[in-house]
Amino acid sequence: MTTEDVLIQADQVSRFFGPLRALDNISFEVKKGEVLGFLGPNGAGKSTTMQILSGNLAPSAGRVMISGIDLLDQPKQAKALLGYLPDQPPLYRELTVDEYLLFCACLNRIPASQRRNSLDVAKQRCGLTEVGKRLIGNLSKGYRQRVGIAQAIIHSPAVVILDEPTVGLDPIQIREIRALIRELRADHSVILSTHILPEVQTVCDRVQIINKGQLVLNDTIAGLQQRMRGEDLLVALRQAPELTALEAVVGEGNVTVLGEGRFKIHTAQLEQQAEALAIAAVENGWGLYELMPERLTLEQIFVDITTTETAAPESAEEVA
Repeated sequence: MTTEDVLIQADQVSRFFGPLRALDNISFEVKKGEVLGFLGPNGAGKSTTMQILSGNLAPSAGRVMISGIDLLDQPKQAKALLGYLPDQPPLYRELTVDEYLLFCACLNRIPASQRRNSLDVAKQRCGLTEVGKRLIGNLSKGYRQRVGIAQAIIHSPAVVILDEPTVGLDPIQIREIRALIRELRADHSVILSTHILPEVQTVCDRVQIINKGQLVLNDTIAGLQQRMRGEDLLVALRQAPELTALEAVVGEGNVTVLGEGRFKIHTAQLEQQAEALAIAAVENGWGLYELMPERLTLEQIFVDITTTETAAPESAEEVA
């Protein structure tokens, strides 16, 4: 990976609000063509991070680089490479879609000769071609979200930051917005802040979880799926043996009885134990009809990570 591939680099970023440490020395990168899912419980520092990355809030310490440009030292140049959709889209309901997007094109200093083309491209990508003459205030919430995304990409930024883009939408609108986000990765890097956990698995390449101002998970979706596999085996037997017979195969204390011939086997050696159980079931006529790794949900992983106690930050007196 070359430096040109890294479009956002947050380096040891912290943010204080008086004695409150909202962000605690976080560092991460966003690569070209990547959709990064950014998760965290309420009050974890997620919105603060989004505001800092978009240049709307200065960090108390650390720095943010946008395509190699320091966001604090050269804010105009850096922000020109960003598109941002906050959780409340900055729309003027009394304007038509075309009027509003032309206004956004002017704000982003797109040359007059290129504005109409930029508007048409943004409308086409966001499915707004047929509603250009309609007042924004008369559009459904799903279409207003599309307009919000269109204003974020109208100047073809390197990075698009989307904060809760599907909140309040119906299932069909959610699917449409998710499809649009997947399409954006072809020309942009995307940071997607969301509370909807399945959304991360659907559209993201990588996921980060922030908790109590600290990054507690940074993994690819493939790595996350490996975590979801868990370290337990689920076994179902038609002729359930005595507990001691199962423990003789997998080790004493490694079996949890679930009832009705079902058991959970705790093991760090899934393949070996699965093979041993299958052989024992056949030899003893236990009637094996299910043998599979336990599958954790993303929700379970999220809850486990965000409810685990992290190292206590410095006290307010030590910070001062």
